[in-house]
Amino acid sequence: MKIERIHVHRASLPVVGEPYRMSHTTVHELDSTLVEVVTDDGRHGWGETCPLGPVYQPHHALGARAALEQIGPGLIGAEIASPRGLARRMDELLAGHGYAKAALDTALLDLLGQELGVPVSTLLGGALVDRVPAYYSVTVGSPEDGARSAAAKVAEGYTRVQVKIGGRDLARDVETVHRVWEAVGHRARLAVDANRAMTVAHAVQFDRLTADVPFVLEQPCNTLGEMALLRGRLTHPVALDETTEDVDAVLRAISEGLADAFSFKVTRLGGPTRAAQARDLCALRSLPHTCDDAWGGAVVAAACIHLAATVEPRLLEGVWIAQDYIEGHYDPGRPVVVEDGYLEVPQEPGLGAAPDRTLLTPVATYG
Repeated sequence: MKIERIHVHRASLPVVGEPYRMSHTTVHELDSTLVEVVTDDGRHGWGETCPLGPVYQPHHALGARAALEQIGPGLIGAEIASPRGLARRMDELLAGHGYAKAALDTALLDLLGQELGVPVSTLLGGALVDRVPAYYSVTVGSPEDGARSAAAKVAEGYTRVQVKIGGRDLARDVETVHRVWEAVGHRARLAVDANRAMTVAHAVQFDRLTADVPFVLEQPCNTLGEMALLRGRLTHPVALDETTEDVDAVLRAISEGLADAFSFKVTRLGGPTRAAQARDLCALRSLPHTCDDAWGGAVVAAACIHLAATVEPRLLEGVWIAQDYIEGHYDPGRPVVVEDGYLEVPQEPGLGAAPDRTLLTPVATYG
């Protein structure tokens, strides 16, 4: 089975209802890039990358498409037999840009799963469960709205809630955390995510002011160096997110004891093949983590679910998908949705997601 053509598409993903607010950015609509890899025997494999705007990470939609233009022609005619071998070939064609390569990695796993008659989770080591827990993200807003939203989602079956903070007066963030805890209590695990908005001093102060509330503090500061300054100074366990820019950064954080947990983004790590390496590093040190992504539709959601199904259940903190915030589906026949706080693991061969092309905009074709 060889690669015959690569089609690049885009999809607009408008946020339904209120904008999605974080410490550094407010999202109204996102531009997702989808790749469709076609083989010489007529199979179609899908992948996706959807950066959360141009400032959340050093990733952006136009950058993904430029990287695919550099990589795509060099993959035409390549055999689809080894995802790791194809990852090496992509590295030979372009340094870095793991978030763009992730879309191709997902599509190639989709194709290999179809050929072998197994779901992608099998290619990643084998599913341990047939459904995985989802978690919900409460965006930056008033303390009252945050508490109300968290309580509603816990009532729907979510067992983990992430509360976004930062970009405003520290007292409002402290009040929000206390209000959410009063509304939810021990019915769900809490994560409080600053998305790099805090200085070291603010992080220490925030930790002291919320010491009576049990939660994981996610990525309070911007760099690994700043996170190192927090070691031994916080009451709450710390999770890393944005600073885990690749598997090497995960290895460094584990070896230097900078994290008690991780929030992994599959595309940021370079795709499911390399994200599985980060999973295994965490397993060696019994470090819990999530399996999710910055944004995206059914394709990237399916990739996250397949990877999450291979994680030891005791270490899986949950899966976040953007669909709760997106208006409509580009795979209406098989929408990925949360039911009673869980996501079903696709059982059919491959990824188990195939967008409706009529809902996508063609960008480029290689081959």
